[in-house]
Amino acid sequence: MSESAQTLDGMVRLYSGDYAAHSHDYSQILFGMSGCLELQLEGRAARVDATTGLVVPAGYQHSYCSYSDSRVWVVDTALYRDLDKPRAFHLPLDWQPSSKAVEVLAGVNASPRVLQRRGVNPLLLEAKVGEFLHEAWPIARMAAFYALSVPQFHRRWKTLTGQTPQAWIRALRLDQAQSLLQAGHSLEAVASQVGYCSASALCYALQRDRGLGARELRSTAR
Repeated sequence: MSESAQTLDGMVRLYSGDYAAHSHDYSQILFGMSGCLELQLEGRAARVDATTGLVVPAGYQHSYCSYSDSRVWVVDTALYRDLDKPRAFHLPLDWQPSSKAVEVLAGVNASPRVLQRRGVNPLLLEAKVGEFLHEAWPIARMAAFYALSVPQFHRRWKTLTGQTPQAWIRALRLDQAQSLLQAGHSLEAVASQVGYCSASALCYALQRDRGLGARELRSTAR
C-alpha cells in the first residue's frame, strides 16, 4: 500500500481527572479539540488545548490530567520514524480530523512548532474571580493572573472559551446577580456584590443582555 493510501486509526477521547504514568510501543499524535490536557512527558511539562497538538514518541513515559473535560483526537501509529521526538505544534484554524495518513502527517510536519506555554485553565480564573466578583476585573488583571500579555491572553481565552474576556466576566456577573435576586436580595445589595456601581447600572445590563426589565426584576426579588 502506498503512503498516500494508508490510513490511521484516530478517535476522539474524553479526559477528566488524573491518569497514571505509562508508555506505549507506538507513537501518539494528540490534536486538541476542547479543554486543556496537562501532561508530564519524561518529566517535562506539556499541554494540549484547542490551539495545539503534540507528538508523544513511542517509549516515552507520560502522565496527564485534566481539571475539566478535555476532548482530544488521538492517533496511534507505529508506522513512521519521524515521530521519534516530542513536538508541540499549532493547529490550523480549519483543522479537521482525517483518517488519511498522508494528510495527518503533512499537517503535523507543516504546522509551526510551538514552545510549551504557560497554561490557561479557565476554571482557575473563574474561581479567583468568584472570590472577588465585587472588584474591577480589567483584561490586564485577568492576563496578569496567567502571566500573559493582554493580546496573548485575549487571543487564547477566546480560542478556549469562545468568548472575549469582557463578555465572559459580564456573563459571570449577571449569572450571580440573577441567582442572588432569586434568593430575595435587594437590587442595591446585589449590584454591589457583583461589581456594578449602582442598581440602575445592573438593571440596564440585565435588560440589555438578558431581556429582564424592572417588572421581572421586582418579581424575581420578592
